Amino acid sequence: MKLRLPDHISVFTDKEALKTPYNGTFTKDDITLTANLADGELKVKISADKTPLKYIRLRWNFNREEKRKEPVKILGDTYERGYAELRWAGIEPERMMPWYILVSNGTDSVKDVKGRYTEGFGVKVQCFSVVTWQYDGAGVSMWADIRNGGEGVILSGKTLDVCTVVFGDYRNMSAFDAGKEFCRLMCPTSKLPDHKVYGSNNWYYAYGRSSREDILNDTRIVAEQCKGLANIPYMVIDDGWQKYNTEAPWIGNDKFGDMKTLADEMRKMGVRPGIWVRYLANTKHEIPEATDEWMIDRGGNKVQLDPSHPGVIEYVKNVTRNIREWGYDLIKHDYSAFDTFGGFAPLEFCKYQYAKDGWHFYDRSKTTAQITVEFYRAIKEAAGDDCVIIGCNTISHLCAGMYELNRTGDDTSGSDWNRTRNFGVNTLGFRLIQNGIFYMADADCVGIMGPIPWKLNRLWLDVLSKSGSPLFVSCKPGVLSEDELAELREAWAINSVQENDARPLDWMENQYPARWLIDGKEVYYNWYDEEGISSFRPTR
Repeated sequence: MKLRLPDHISVFTDKEALKTPYNGTFTKDDITLTANLADGELKVKISADKTPLKYIRLRWNFNREEKRKEPVKILGDTYERGYAELRWAGIEPERMMPWYILVSNGTDSVKDVKGRYTEGFGVKVQCFSVVTWQYDGAGVSMWADIRNGGEGVILSGKTLDVCTVVFGDYRNMSAFDAGKEFCRLMCPTSKLPDHKVYGSNNWYYAYGRSSREDILNDTRIVAEQCKGLANIPYMVIDDGWQKYNTEAPWIGNDKFGDMKTLADEMRKMGVRPGIWVRYLANTKHEIPEATDEWMIDRGGNKVQLDPSHPGVIEYVKNVTRNIREWGYDLIKHDYSAFDTFGGFAPLEFCKYQYAKDGWHFYDRSKTTAQITVEFYRAIKEAAGDDCVIIGCNTISHLCAGMYELNRTGDDTSGSDWNRTRNFGVNTLGFRLIQNGIFYMADADCVGIMGPIPWKLNRLWLDVLSKSGSPLFVSCKPGVLSEDELAELREAWAINSVQENDARPLDWMENQYPARWLIDGKEVYYNWYDEEGISSFRPTR
């Protein structure tokens, strides 16, 4: 389907739904909406004075030529990280799919791509609305959530750049290749580092119980295993180095001591130091400069900083500058979607939206998406171009083209293999099309602490190392044998250059792709132990 003006538009305020066929302009009271089509893009803008605006819906009804006549499957993205829900499926009219959808016939399990036809419907990255799509047998609908928190945004006469809509049309190629091309259309400019990012992270065996000595031991392992490689690995200190778990203030604790000298020691041992931070938490109320208006009020305890407040943004920049002055070359910032939107995933509230109704930010004139994009930009600006940012629990489409890396799935595990399969394998398979285009797609760690059999973990290690995307490993000292350490050493060496070409073959039929094409050779991964999955536990 070629991009054209929508057939219908709807604007939802806090009191009513304004619906009309679209003929190029829409004006009602103080509201004006425009959708300008030029150069293959549809730029959607809206202005209003005092009317609170909540949603915009655009609807394209298929004409005879646009309606697909053959069976198709649809792939949707997700708001931030994947939670094992990513999949190709048939037409499900009520299914809400964030950011973009791919609609494709046939299967990537077959080499012959003659007659394959994939369409893409999406928006360009870093837009100022949270966009979702619906696909049915008669047309396609796009929803733009332009709320401020859980209430309508009050633009006060300003014009909001809602989003830029793009459609893609790809023939005689696999759905995977079409997906990559469509990602390039949505994100024409990437912010990638001048080196490949890989290494170690201590979370998936330590889980916050760590110390300076532990970090130096972890550093020693990755430095020794990667000795002689041209690309220096990272050692990322995860949660546990600060005074409180997942909480400000962002200073060291008694177990870690001075954070600057720790970074210096790590660098001398042969790694690039990295560190984890959660910017918007203030549960303990130990940020001295924080005032009451800095805090988000959702009707309960005020424990999360409001990223729309100028004082909060300056505080975030200062935290970032301090970390950089300590000497950390990578910042993994976490929990920001949870803290901004009030939860981890839309299913916590309603499958149709990503924030509860009934609350708003300090600055009522900006949408939540706009506030989020500006918050991300402030971090990147303060960190500098020579610092790698890994977004974790960041909104994928809003940090794409801005951050070097993004965690594309929820946490894998060092003890629960099903969690690694659910959140690791699924997100690697279905968001690998974004790798190297939106950002370097980090499908999360290989957690090595003992409970997961090596015969399973080595599969995850192998596909990650050869995926062309970053490989991070959490390895508890003393767990691996010499032979297993040799496998780990080889995996890090392979991933240090990330030159492999990998893609899932059965992703259109399998939620956890098992058949992969890696450097032209088909590889099969059995993601299950002999007893199968254990999601049903009758004795729990």
